[in-house]
Amino acid sequence: MNTILNGQLNINSFLVRACLLMMLFSGLANAQLKINESEVGLGWSNNSVNTVVFRNSALTTFKKFQYTAYYNPDGKMVLARRKLKTNKWEKVITPYSGNVKDAHNDISIAVDAKGYLHVSWDHHDTRLRYAKSKAPFSLELGEELPMTGQDEIKVTYPEFHNLPDGKLLFCYRSGASGRGNMIMKSYDVKTEKWTSLQNNLIDGENQRSAYWQICVGKKGIYLSWVWRESWDVSTNNTICYAFSADGGQSWQKSAGEKYSLPITKATAETAWNVPQNSSLINQTSMTVDEAGNPYIATYWATNGVPQYKVVYWSNKKWNLIDTNFHSNPFTLGGGGTKRIPISRPKILVDKSMLYLLFRDEERDNKITLAYANLDKKQWELKDVTSYSVGQWEPNFDVSLWKRKKQLHIFSQNVSQADGEGLAKVDPQPVRVVEFKKCLKYNSLNRKTH
Repeated sequence: MNTILNGQLNINSFLVRACLLMMLFSGLANAQLKINESEVGLGWSNNSVNTVVFRNSALTTFKKFQYTAYYNPDGKMVLARRKLKTNKWEKVITPYSGNVKDAHNDISIAVDAKGYLHVSWDHHDTRLRYAKSKAPFSLELGEELPMTGQDEIKVTYPEFHNLPDGKLLFCYRSGASGRGNMIMKSYDVKTEKWTSLQNNLIDGENQRSAYWQICVGKKGIYLSWVWRESWDVSTNNTICYAFSADGGQSWQKSAGEKYSLPITKATAETAWNVPQNSSLINQTSMTVDEAGNPYIATYWATNGVPQYKVVYWSNKKWNLIDTNFHSNPFTLGGGGTKRIPISRPKILVDKSMLYLLFRDEERDNKITLAYANLDKKQWELKDVTSYSVGQWEPNFDVSLWKRKKQLHIFSQNVSQADGEGLAKVDPQPVRVVEFKKCLKYNSLNRKTH
């Protein structure tokens, strides 16, 4: 009898310890998610122009200051900055406006090595609109300026990138959807002048356009894209790749073979073959790990259901990581800015950890972070916000992530009617959501739905 009782006590004691251990691990995992939110101001929210994923970037840090930009409810461009570790934003309503009724006409910002703020805004097959601050660390913009004066008549999708040597990279599409070329320019902080690197880096040959994403690593510039054969998003196909080790002047394939420029559909390296009518999304994101291996985040349909996927280079070949975050089928097709059940993803890598930032209607359109250990490739999901952000798409402070591995997210609850339509909603606050620590994989606390 005593033996039985002792055995039962031992079992009960073991179960109690196991439960306590599970609670401890769960508590540690939840404790890792330390979030701070700061409100910048009210923004235009009748469409997604403030939160489109291809802004690159909506948020950037230089020295002790973080900068952002957005359109206010009147369509005026607002610039703001704050000291890191504070919630007080200094704001300037600029004299410049944008056609906020078109969600393509986003704002892209960068700060150069001298502290000057560079801003480009309001583009959809329109003339270049560009200005820079009157002084370092200032929010006061000077007059609108040309860059080189070449290929600056029909500009779409402008984006800045900071290069390791202190120069700025500026890229955009020249021409229209289905027949556009990729333009690339460089800004020298010493001379304070722009020069053309490429006036036709990726040639659509008047038959198609390249919709790209770029990341900058220690070794150079990483570029990937999908081809679109017409204005119709359903014609997106084929994930392609190129790399430059010399600031964008020459380009090569993943195995080192040099490209003859411009790159065309016949000469482009295929990272992953995706046929047309696969609901393949364009203009997503890339990142690179410490070894210089590129990672491309996107989604396309698997068995009728679009799923987030990561195409990455490892062991001298392209590989695929699939997910199962989304359940309901949908089909991408047509033109204009689409109202889509899931956002385009942003991707981050930190040593052995892989992160995807997105929102999904099935998760009530909250900001969600998916994370996995690269060795195990088992995903956990964590909702970052307790509230909906509508048709928001992710944008984060790349410079701060590179320097300190701190994740600061540009956030606003926005609406988007399909095909450049407008919703009638009240202006919503622009916020920055900060992670104090990024989540780590914990198999005892795995959540995939």
